Parts: sequence; structure tokens; C-alpha cells
Amino acid sequence: MFFIRSAGQTDLSKVSDLLGRSWHAAYDAIYGTEKVAELTASWHSVAVLKTQLARPDSEFVVADDGKRIGGMAYAAADKDEGDAAILHQLYVEPELFGQGIGRDLFAEVETCFPSAKRMRVEVEPKNEGAIRFYKGLGFAEVGWTKNCGQSTSGIEAMILEKKLSF
Repeated sequence: MFFIRSAGQTDLSKVSDLLGRSWHAAYDAIYGTEKVAELTASWHSVAVLKTQLARPDSEFVVADDGKRIGGMAYAAADKDEGDAAILHQLYVEPELFGQGIGRDLFAEVETCFPSAKRMRVEVEPKNEGAIRFYKGLGFAEVGWTKNCGQSTSGIEAMILEKKLSF
């Protein structure tokens, strides 16, 4: 049984490894193994995760069963739009899909931004499983971006949004 808790410095190496496995499982067929390895090294290194962990107005959580990290989520207040939060990452170990870990991670982060009226996430349009997951949580398509993750990534993504109510 996994429980959701705040991530700490000692989790970052395990989270980085989890992100690598999750990204390869989800994106190798879309981008190729080499591109996924390049992206995970750049976007999911321990140094990058450490910066995320230290960011004010953010929430970084992990699903932990006492033996391993089974999933992670990271969201932050939108610096440009005060009424929005952005779900930057929500990933679960591929062999643990369907056990409710992603739902539990999201349930935790969506309550962490009391001034936010909505939460956004960017999703690779070919990642049908992720789109189904987010739509099942109440997200709806609101637009597209040509630069997912970073302003110069060149990776197109669907933007989904969910209204938050507290």
C-alpha cells in the first residue's frame, strides 16, 4: 500500500530513476530511445529535481510504500496567472499503473493551491493513456503549445485544464 508524502532530498535519486523508466515506457515509441534519454537527462536530473523541491509556491510529493517510490507529482503556482497552478509532472512506475497511485498523487497536489481556480497540464497528444487519465480526473482540452516543458523544446503538446473548487 502506497501513501502520499512530501518529497525530500533523499528521494531525488529514486525519483529521477522513476522518471527515466516512466518516460522510456511512455515515449520511446513516440520520440525514440535516444531522444527520451536526452530529455530525461536534461529535465529529470537530480539537480533539476532539487531546484523543483526548493521552489516556493510548489508541491512535490511521492507515493511511498516504505520500500520504494511508486510515483511522484510536482505542481507549482503559475507565476504569470495568479489563479492557476500547473501540474508539471505526475508519473507512476509503469508496472504499477491502474492501482490508483496517480489518482492519489493528483488528489494531494490539487488541494495545495487554495488561491488557484484551475490547474493545467501539458500532455503529449499521442500519449492516449495520459489523456484518458486526465480527462477521467475532470480535465478538458483548452489549447495547444508548440513548446512543452520548456520555452524552446519544440515539442508540441495538448493543454488540458481542470477547474478547482474548494
